[in-house]
Amino acid sequence: QVQLVESGGGLVQPGGSLRLSCAASGFTFSAYDMSWYRQAPGKERELVAGISVPGRMTNYANSVKGRFTISRDNAKNMVYLQMNRLKLEDTAVYYCNVKRNYIDYWGQGTQVTVSS
Repeated sequence: QVQLVESGGGLVQPGGSLRLSCAASGFTFSAYDMSWYRQAPGKERELVAGISVPGRMTNYANSVKGRFTISRDNAKNMVYLQMNRLKLEDTAVYYCNVKRNYIDYWGQGTQVTVSS
């Protein structure tokens, strides 16, 4: 079965950096686009970044462009989110996502808290 396991969240000061990781299993990872979403308290889940199958095409939410970088390692079935210059408003639970056969699969999420 599809499994997505996120890690790397934590508490960081404004301006700091974190690198999130997502370990994928149960499907042919190299055949699917991957995405990171986030959900802040009281808000809807939103797309943060996406990466195509070969990894050459990426897209970002306007709020994170120039600060976040999504990448993937198809040999390791891993997708990453490098987050730099973090802001208070980046505080959220971050989720790894894959859409497979019209079904969304999610990990359990990893908490990112930006606070001084």
